[in-house]
Amino acid sequence: MFKSGFVTIIGRPNVGKSTLLNQIIGEKIAIMTNKPQTTRNRINAIYHDEEAQIVFIDTPGIHKPKHKLGEFMTKSATDTLNEVDVVIYMVDDSKSIGPGDQFILNILESVKSPIYVLINKMDIMDQEAVQHIYDQYAAYPFIKQVMGISALSGHQISGVVAAIKSELSEGPAYYPDDILTDMPERSIVSEIVREKLLMYLDDEIPHGVAVEVESMVKRPGTDLMDIHCAIVCEKKSHKGIIIGKEGRKLKGIGQASRKDLEKFLNVRVNLQLWVKIKEGWRDDPTALKGFGYKD
Repeated sequence: MFKSGFVTIIGRPNVGKSTLLNQIIGEKIAIMTNKPQTTRNRINAIYHDEEAQIVFIDTPGIHKPKHKLGEFMTKSATDTLNEVDVVIYMVDDSKSIGPGDQFILNILESVKSPIYVLINKMDIMDQEAVQHIYDQYAAYPFIKQVMGISALSGHQISGVVAAIKSELSEGPAYYPDDILTDMPERSIVSEIVREKLLMYLDDEIPHGVAVEVESMVKRPGTDLMDIHCAIVCEKKSHKGIIIGKEGRKLKGIGQASRKDLEKFLNVRVNLQLWVKIKEGWRDDPTALKGFGYKD
């Protein structure tokens, strides 16, 4: 009997949701950095094997929004909860349930889908710490199971997949088995460049930037693709920081992006980046829609 279904992954920012998704799929679908609120859009990634097809929805970290972009990200995360067969709620090595966790638990209490709590980073915790966190979440009657994992190393990931399969019903494959995501190619290109921005920039800047893919054109008769991207920031001072002294930072961002883009697209890439300023874009509904942040 072949099974299929949908799973959403939620949690506070920076607990390892995208790392988990990439580990399960076996490819880099969602961007990963050590900065919170990295994921902005819901990302569909597709897991296939001989027994099942699982469509995973990686969501932005749930947090109290400070602007319209934040409102979009939180709504994007919570809207999925009653649309899926299984909810994965990821937590990390925090020793106690804080306000952010309690906010999520209050939301989950009314969710009808089975809820699995994954304690991430258990490979860097002692058994006593793991047990302490386990006991706190296991006390909630609406949580079906609590499991310890390491999204980075892959520890117990096969057990997570098996648990998900146990919740799915017989059903068809929704996607061909060579499809890993339904994100448009341009969206993935944008996310790859934004990941490098998050890696290279100071803490106060990353979430005030967006990447707009202006053109992607493969040169006829070659394996070379020209990609032009605009990096949009909110302040003039941010533009200078992104470019860096003598353009070094922007050059580094471009080089790192090109390497991943060539691997993803399987062609040589001529990547051109430039920076432009759009003040207050995170509170501009028109700008947000233009960058793909829409319901």
